[in-house]
Amino acid sequence: MVYIRNTSRYVVLGFILAVLSGIMIFGFTQVASAQERGPRQGEFSAPRSQHTPSYSAPRYQHAPSYRDSRYNHNRSYPVRGHYVRAVPRGHYSVYHGGVRYRYYGGAWYRPYGPRYAVVAPPFGLVVPFLPLYYTTLWVGGAPYYYANDVYYTHTTGGYMVIEPPKGEVIQAPPSEEKMFIYPRKGQSEKQQSDDRYECHRWAVDQVHYDPTQPPGSVPEAQANEKRADYRRAMGACLDARGYTVK
Repeated sequence: MVYIRNTSRYVVLGFILAVLSGIMIFGFTQVASAQERGPRQGEFSAPRSQHTPSYSAPRYQHAPSYRDSRYNHNRSYPVRGHYVRAVPRGHYSVYHGGVRYRYYGGAWYRPYGPRYAVVAPPFGLVVPFLPLYYTTLWVGGAPYYYANDVYYTHTTGGYMVIEPPKGEVIQAPPSEEKMFIYPRKGQSEKQQSDDRYECHRWAVDQVHYDPTQPPGSVPEAQANEKRADYRRAMGACLDARGYTVK
């Protein structure tokens, strides 16, 4: 009986030692594998398509940002090629080519597995509203809208993403873009965009001046007066809709 009891004890001890040894070996193997993989292991590579370029970048919970200063736009956006765990709340979804793109603050996201890559939207995609902050450009007498290295033009149902227009670019006076507008009632991005557009149209009707139009041959003093009137009308309209304007 004593012999059997001792043998059982040795068997149990041997089993425990074997398990502990296996855990240690597995841990060392994982450390070695992680070192062999290097810092670029786990990067994604988006598939190439006609309009969407491929990207490759390390994993980031929050994508780094860059400042877009083209055409004096001067706004910051997440860098393309990185991906995030979640798209900002209040984003808008747009389907194009069977893919559900997310749109927020002038930035575009496309799902890749459990993450979202920061991408350039494909040409031909139509979104119902422009980013809150955009720069109006005129090329060949036609208006274009610019934000985050993306060009939009008005079309049925909203605004279409297009290739960069060719020709001489004329910038409209940046009066509207220099207005700082803060939602007091938690309005969504789409609601903010709709309110800005409707107040813009109302202000234009009130003062008979549109800052998004080419400067033309209006005398500078008169243009400055009209811009001031436009800003006051725009501010009054937005304030009535629950915004603080500065």
